[in-house]
Amino acid sequence: MARPLAIASVDLDIAREPLARPFGFKGRAFHEKWVCRVRLVSESGSKAEGIGGLAVLWSDEAVFAEHTETGGNLLMAALLERGLQLAAGRSFDTPQNLLNALLPEALAYGRVVTGRPDLRKTFACNALVALDNAAWRLFAAENGLRRFDELIPPASRSALGRRHRELLSVPTVSYSSPVDEVRRLVAGGHRVLKLKIGAPGDGEEMLARDKARLSEIHAAVGGPGLPADSGGEGVLYYLDANGRYETRAQVEELLAAADDLGALGRIVLFEEPFPEDSAEDLRGLPVLFAADESLHGVGDMAAKRAQGFGAVALKPAGKTLSLSFAMAAEAERLGMPCFVADSTCLPRSVDWNRNVAARLAPLPGLDCGLLESNGPESYGARWDELVAAHPCHPAPWLFRENGIYRLDDGFYERGGGIFEALGTE
Repeated sequence: MARPLAIASVDLDIAREPLARPFGFKGRAFHEKWVCRVRLVSESGSKAEGIGGLAVLWSDEAVFAEHTETGGNLLMAALLERGLQLAAGRSFDTPQNLLNALLPEALAYGRVVTGRPDLRKTFACNALVALDNAAWRLFAAENGLRRFDELIPPASRSALGRRHRELLSVPTVSYSSPVDEVRRLVAGGHRVLKLKIGAPGDGEEMLARDKARLSEIHAAVGGPGLPADSGGEGVLYYLDANGRYETRAQVEELLAAADDLGALGRIVLFEEPFPEDSAEDLRGLPVLFAADESLHGVGDMAAKRAQGFGAVALKPAGKTLSLSFAMAAEAERLGMPCFVADSTCLPRSVDWNRNVAARLAPLPGLDCGLLESNGPESYGARWDELVAAHPCHPAPWLFRENGIYRLDDGFYERGGGIFEALGTE
């Protein structure tokens, strides 16, 4: 059993990474990623750093709407600083227990500094990712752990028991992604595309734009046989509305339009159609619905299952590894398949996502794991520089090859790179 460890000191640094173009969803867009770097030192002298990117729009669009983009990031960073001050001098036996102790206080603090008593718990989870990340690395250092499998809590081992040799890399097509880029992605071997729907405008305008966008993309890349290894069925679509749809009738109208296009059978996932407090029923509709930012913890999952959600998006780099472990175990109990989704992650955050995705059972209809990862699309030429600075470069798992991450023995031996020093990122 791991021995308790005490945090003697904490530190925080922040970098701002510009995006290649605005990243649009939820009817809005952001322009840069704030990357938080946390350093923890234990009383025994062990040191560990953790990294986490802030995602204000994804985690609570109301905060994003009420502030400048910089202001929203500052508020979220304040929650991380609060969490660090609460962690300093505290002992913990597992990182999950540390997060469980810090999260309620960080959330309460966030509700004060944002002036929003209804601040979403996901906002606080996202703020604490770098701290949780560092806590897992400190835990590993204190206990001599060097493989990701050694970090997995006993309750989560069955849910994370696979060892895929391939992961489908799923790029994100946002509102601003040109159709020519979508064609290049599919020609480059991508079998699944994540399409951001829920376009700007009121309900009627949004739905019209979403139907037009789906029609445009399907006309461009929806032919059979692209890519060659898709079994002749053509590219698959993973739709993400980020809570923009208000009624089941709107969802039905979009799916009917997809059916008219011949695209309904291509929809492998439909993520977060409704706001998180919606009681709209999804049961009986002909696609697999996934819950993401509306899930704040394991206690929310059974209700989502009853509402008609059939799958769960795990976010190690968006909601913490600690919460992802717990949710994976509960999802398995409920019979809800899981996958891992990105949050415009930089390479060292993708390391954590890839480790979890590599161990989950495939989604229905797929023959291998799946990882949404949109770094090259989000950061453009800068992405290559970031990957080149990775301490495991040029390991094959860092690169998409024909739309696939190939995971060799080195990936599993080295924990996918999570135990390596962070370097300059």
